[in-house]
Amino acid sequence: MTESNIVDLLAVFSDLEPAANAIEHLRAIGVADDCMNVISGIPVTEAMLGRPAQWTNVPRIAFGGAILGFSAAYLLTFVAPYTYPYPIQVSTQAYVPGPPTAVVLFELTMLGMLLSTFLGVFLDSFFPNYRPMKYVPEVSDGKIAILVECPHMEEKKITDALKKMGAESVKPAEAQHL
Repeated sequence: MTESNIVDLLAVFSDLEPAANAIEHLRAIGVADDCMNVISGIPVTEAMLGRPAQWTNVPRIAFGGAILGFSAAYLLTFVAPYTYPYPIQVSTQAYVPGPPTAVVLFELTMLGMLLSTFLGVFLDSFFPNYRPMKYVPEVSDGKIAILVECPHMEEKKITDALKKMGAESVKPAEAQHL
């Protein structure tokens, strides 16, 4: 199927429940989950709409940042005191005292995880995005939109199904700069 045979339909719903029912109905008539995209101005989880959870790399990136932070803390607390030409002995304390070492290990581990999580979310959301996006202004007013990418020959069937499920409007989506 070529790209010209694909039509993007944008259906606007006034509430979450009709939108969830429409997604379920579209799934029942054969529209795949990866052909549907929900656009909402309010936070809506996948479970609220009965959709599969989205896969993300953020937990892996955060874990990698925690490992890097812990490694930096380990180097600062255990390696650095012995690498100076003249180690500093403070009274009868060991070169690596326990409580301050625990604080440094914890804080740098959390700092590494925090910074890498921020970077992971930033990169995973493809931010900033300069290409035109499909959007309707009604979403800013609290409505929920479903973007359906369907073959041109099924456009009428999907439009009728969305209107039957309570869509306020169903129209072809146009990409616009926001």
